[in-house]
Amino acid sequence: MSSRVSEASRTMLKGYNCAQSVLSAFSDELGLPVKDALRVAGAFGGGMACMGQMCGAVTGAFMTIGLAHAKTKEGEDAEKARGYALVREFSARFAEKHGTLQCRELIDMELSTDEGMARALASGVFQTKCVMYVEDAVAILEELLNRG
Repeated sequence: MSSRVSEASRTMLKGYNCAQSVLSAFSDELGLPVKDALRVAGAFGGGMACMGQMCGAVTGAFMTIGLAHAKTKEGEDAEKARGYALVREFSARFAEKHGTLQCRELIDMELSTDEGMARALASGVFQTKCVMYVEDAVAILEELLNRG
């Protein structure tokens, strides 16, 4: 397990959400202060604010890719295309490993209700399944971003 994967896992186990855990693990490399990474990704946990949509580990990965490869000025169309290609490849690899990108399907729980959230908290799903998704997202990202 890489140090970045371990760092993301520790962040998740401290009670931060999955998107925060993934993005903050790359903040140093991206020149983004950790506090800013935690703020930016703060509303994306639990499948977009606990709505069970796109997994927060996945959205954290997308944010990471966007910070590493995005068009920020005219003429950077190749960088934009590179970012899009990496998002597609990340998505395919994560879905191949886990069957879906959707939080609700990954954890088999409904987080958008008080009852569902209570069930999720009682089950420990955030410390088990979600930590695994965070670790896998970071490992896939490391491979993709280190390819150059």
